Amino acid sequence: MAMANKTRNLLENLVREGSFKWLIGNRSPFDDEFEEMGRSPSAPWNWIQELSPIANIVVRRCSKILSVPTTELQESFNSEASDSIKHPSRYARNFLEYCCFRALALSTQITGHLADKKFRRLTYDMMVAWETPAASSQPLVNVDEDITVGVEAFCRIAPAVPIIANVIISENLFEVLVTSTGGRLHFFIYDKYLSVLERAIRKMKNQSESSLLSYVRPSRGEKILEVDGTVTTQPVLEHVGISTWPGRLILTDYAFYFEALRVVSYDKAKQYDLSDDLKQVIKPELTGPWGTRLFDRAVLYKSISLSEPVVMEFPELKGHARRDYWLAIIREILYVHRFIRKFEIKGVERDEALSKAVLGILRIQAIREISSAVPISCENLLMFNLCDQLPGGDLILETLADMSTLKELDRTNNSKDGGMHSISALEMVSNLGFVFGTNFNDSNNTGPVVGEITVGEITSLERAVKESRNNYEKVVMAQATVDGVKVDGIDTNLAVMKELLFPMSQLGNCLLSLAYWEDPLKSLIFCCGFSYIICRQWLGYAFAVILILMAVFMVLTRFCSQGKPVDEVKVLAPPAMNTMEQLLAVQNAVSQAEGFIQDGNIVLLKLRALLLSIFPQASEKCAVALISMALTLLFIPSKYLILLAFLEIFTRYAPMRKASTERWMRRLREWWFSIPAAPVVLEREKEDKKRK
Repeated sequence: MAMANKTRNLLENLVREGSFKWLIGNRSPFDDEFEEMGRSPSAPWNWIQELSPIANIVVRRCSKILSVPTTELQESFNSEASDSIKHPSRYARNFLEYCCFRALALSTQITGHLADKKFRRLTYDMMVAWETPAASSQPLVNVDEDITVGVEAFCRIAPAVPIIANVIISENLFEVLVTSTGGRLHFFIYDKYLSVLERAIRKMKNQSESSLLSYVRPSRGEKILEVDGTVTTQPVLEHVGISTWPGRLILTDYAFYFEALRVVSYDKAKQYDLSDDLKQVIKPELTGPWGTRLFDRAVLYKSISLSEPVVMEFPELKGHARRDYWLAIIREILYVHRFIRKFEIKGVERDEALSKAVLGILRIQAIREISSAVPISCENLLMFNLCDQLPGGDLILETLADMSTLKELDRTNNSKDGGMHSISALEMVSNLGFVFGTNFNDSNNTGPVVGEITVGEITSLERAVKESRNNYEKVVMAQATVDGVKVDGIDTNLAVMKELLFPMSQLGNCLLSLAYWEDPLKSLIFCCGFSYIICRQWLGYAFAVILILMAVFMVLTRFCSQGKPVDEVKVLAPPAMNTMEQLLAVQNAVSQAEGFIQDGNIVLLKLRALLLSIFPQASEKCAVALISMALTLLFIPSKYLILLAFLEIFTRYAPMRKASTERWMRRLREWWFSIPAAPVVLEREKEDKKRK
């Protein structure tokens, strides 16, 4: 009773004095609810002492949606949650998540929930409350400031409604939404995004219910995802060989179709399958009149089922945003089917994967509408496209596939902890009025019942995504150093290469001197010594010593150069070319040669960065690898090493090793891309005489 009176007094003071305005500004959506709670006789019993005022308001809304008193919600949470989740330091946020997930699971079952202003406000306020869930939390904003949401809150709550976001792309989506607001999400932008998203859903439903492609639907239950070329001023052009036809392009969840336009109707659609393993290649392509390659606004598709590639052109006045959008969504369907085939996903898990791709396409349609003035990267907002680009993206897909195998366990546990997980993508599309796939309504299969977010825990998928993003940041930083050391001009690149190869050229000159017996005594000593090493089978020891010395040199260089500026490669730039020389230099053959030399310089600069420990983490790994190789050479006889090398080369792509080889080759490429290049400074020689 004393606690109830204390709570009532607190609420009355908040209402009477406006004390809660430190959290919400002059007037906000929370004011009326605070006043209502202050007047309600049951307010003291509905107030959770561990929660902040806004968190209490959000939990109260969840309680109304579920028709369950907050005290019963708290009792259910206490009985279902583990001790670690109920730890006092995490209790408030985890209980808030529990209430939110349960309320969202019920709210999203209502048709047209995205069009409901209250639902949009509820999901946003859940994010606001997530940032300050505990009673001891500091206020988010000062008086007269708008309430905004940060990336962590968005990435935690938004994926609980799979149509809004998912774990893999949520951070990229947040960055797009806050492009003009300084890194914090405002409600008016979030509200606009959900409103446009609801229109995109209605548009897709209307397309699926239309008469388009009615003759191909019964075969696989295909649903139409996007249509382009229906406006005569913006057709899609199909190029096959020297033939070009305007028409209409239609994308489904299994294939894309092109219907050539005739006088008053369309021809029968040509099908280009994305679901079967046809070795498809989909990439950007240049087009132009009479076979010229002038405009970068087309998509090339080829497969083993076609005798020649097909090019789909998307004409527009400037840029290639229309082409980029179609390239991304076509690839998304192709990649999701590759994912399904690779991991042999069947049943409702297969429909779940397709649903994730469909929801991603809906999101990208909404983002394109609200960000029409700002160019966006469609690939970064589609999960299967993004996994194809991210370092470790294959590990994310493996984790996603592994999670599918745990659905049975989740189904059995769902009756006991129904509020501990967010809803699934397949359940989401079903609630939206779509039926993708054939398994969701099967009486023998209840379908996946959980999503990607778990109350109070970081799932394996979230960990894989976080690790991949960290690696991606390293790759971006390394790529910036690569871009910074690229120089133009074949003569300049040759000068850089000559300077980088100077130590090697000196060593080569020394070996040539010994080989040509310019100093007979030195040549004799070298010849006898090397012959003795070979006869005694000490060749491995000699190479091991060299590798160890290199590793020791790298480690010592790192410790000796800490805090010192990085040594730059100083290159004496060649004299500037005249006009005729510049014209000759831009010829195609010269440009290709320049590119080869430039790539060679990047390799050499990365090796220099490793050797001088410019990137210590990579240098440490390299040093460990060198020492491991040295120990291997020390303790394994040469004949066995030769045998192992032979077996390694000729069994790489055997069936039992193919998958592991591809994985390790990818890891090696990602590690190489993460290594920065050593900086280069170009210095020009001072001329004593004026050039005539």
